[in-house]
Amino acid sequence: MQQFNLLLTSLPDGILLGFVYGLAAMGLTLIWGVMNVINLSHGPIIALGMFGTFFIFSRMGINPYVGLIPVAVFGLLLGILIYVVAVHRVINAPHLSSLLATFSVNMIIIGLGTAALTTSPFNVDFNAGGFKLGSATILGTRLIAALVAMLFTGGLYLFLYRTRPGKYIRAVANNRAAAELMGIPSTRILALSFGLGTMLAAVSGALIATFFPFSILAGGSYELKSFVIGVLGGLGNPIGALFGGLVLGVLEGIIPAFLETSWVPVIEFALFVVILLVRPSGLFGAKQ
Repeated sequence: MQQFNLLLTSLPDGILLGFVYGLAAMGLTLIWGVMNVINLSHGPIIALGMFGTFFIFSRMGINPYVGLIPVAVFGLLLGILIYVVAVHRVINAPHLSSLLATFSVNMIIIGLGTAALTTSPFNVDFNAGGFKLGSATILGTRLIAALVAMLFTGGLYLFLYRTRPGKYIRAVANNRAAAELMGIPSTRILALSFGLGTMLAAVSGALIATFFPFSILAGGSYELKSFVIGVLGGLGNPIGALFGGLVLGVLEGIIPAFLETSWVPVIEFALFVVILLVRPSGLFGAKQ
């Protein structure tokens, strides 16, 4: 009975967190789907989003959800800059080259962040209230973050399927050479895609900062979760990432009711390996 009560308490929280995990993974899988690049700077960019919320709220006194706008713009511009400086020259090279390029960006951000901010934990002391749902307490920050994640997912879907740049992105992802023959400026579209992926990572970090302490190294664990979610939802399928995030969130809500919390990453990565072996394209496949 005690386990059942614990399950009812932790499961809603896990589901709401799952939406934010899905948003974080969406940026990683969008970049992979369009340009076949694994972005190893994904984690530090999530951490930069966290610090964006910290400085906007704690130093400037602006509501953290209003602060999502400058964080999103910063993420978009940073992603375009990273693409132009580090990724563009190795986009057609073997995967190891792009891995090393994004890993270098990862180390640069961590190095500069550690020098400027140290590795001490920071906290965004923001309270959005909450309400009781049976035996569970639903925090306002978790609920708002889940709604924001769904809003960004819907916005991404509309952008990819209802706008000309979005259709260009899907065309380049499907066949870059053919898209170029049709007059689509692939270099600008790839830069935009990398910027969008980075923007989603930064926004997810900004949301996570409202409920967990963080440091410049905090993005690493969410980067690993993003890989697991990407495989669950199908690498290259940004919308599937949201469902993959929900699966991971449900797992994180269920596991602590029956096992020690330390088992959570073990089971997550065991699932990661099983999905790779049984269904490499992911539970939801990869959309072209």
